[in-house]
Amino acid sequence: MRIYIQMKAAGKRKPVLDNVPYELPEEIGTLRDFLSALVKIEAERYNQKGTDVQVVPYLTKEEVEDQASLGKVGFGRIYSDKKADPAKAVENALQCFEDGLIRVFQNNQERKSLEEPLCPKEGDRFTLIRLTFLAGRLW
Repeated sequence: MRIYIQMKAAGKRKPVLDNVPYELPEEIGTLRDFLSALVKIEAERYNQKGTDVQVVPYLTKEEVEDQASLGKVGFGRIYSDKKADPAKAVENALQCFEDGLIRVFQNNQERKSLEEPLCPKEGDRFTLIRLTFLAGRLW
């Protein structure tokens, strides 16, 4: 099933949300199932990142310019051998939701309980918002 997650567009100064497609397994029944599936997909992506080895790594002029506008130019590789543990990542994401650090919206309707029936449909749009605490002094 294909759904869309709204994410802030990388490299854009304006807070524009892009719809990023995700393929989910069909057995999603609750918000807990949804978050678990999504986190497992992202943990797998993280673990695969950097495994393809280029003989001569290079960036195109456009890639350098795009990354320079963000303030960091790099090859997008992970140089640590440490891999993400999908089970721990799921546990952490669920705890963050329970602690109120993450809000989830399905087609502009907030989902408030992990055990709430979710019933995602093909083409649904989800927005995940990570709340952060503001602390310290202003720069």
